[in-house]
Amino acid sequence: MDNIYLYLTDEIKNEIDEELNKLKEESNSKAVFLLDKNGQIVSSSKNTDQYDKDSLGALVAGNVAATGGLAKLLGQQEFSILFHEGENEHIHINLINKKFILVVIFDESTSLGLVRLRVKKAMNVLMNIINKIKENSSNNLEEILKDINEEDIEKLFKGDQ
Repeated sequence: MDNIYLYLTDEIKNEIDEELNKLKEESNSKAVFLLDKNGQIVSSSKNTDQYDKDSLGALVAGNVAATGGLAKLLGQQEFSILFHEGENEHIHINLINKKFILVVIFDESTSLGLVRLRVKKAMNVLMNIINKIKENSSNNLEEILKDINEEDIEKLFKGDQ
C-alpha cells in the first residue's frame, strides 16, 4: 500500500517525531525529515521552519527517482544512500523499505561519519515503526470495511442517498 502513512495514529506519529528529534540531536544535524516516496512530508524534527518543506520533499523525491534510473542503467537495483555536499550545508538521504525517504541536513559542526552512524541506528527503529504502520493500516482497513454490506455498495453505484 503506497499511502500507508495516512494510517498514522497519534501514538505512531509521536514515535516517529521522537526518533527524528533523537537523530537530529545525536548527529548534531540541523534538520531531519521523513518523506514518502512521492515527496510528501510524513514528519520532521523540531525547528525546521526555515525550510520550504514542500519544495524540499518534491526535489528530494525527484532526486531519488533520477538516481534510481541511473542505478538501473548500471544494472543496480537502486542506490539506497545519497549524499550531496554543499559549501555550507550537506544532505544525507536514505531510502527506507523502498517506500520512505529519510533526509538529514547538516553542516560543518558535525561529520558525515557521525551522521551515517546515527542514521544507521535510527533506520532500525524507523523500520520497526513502519511495520506498525503496516499493521495499523490493515487493521484500519478491515475496521472500515466491516460495516459495509452489499446494500451499501449497490446504493453507492446507483447514486442512492
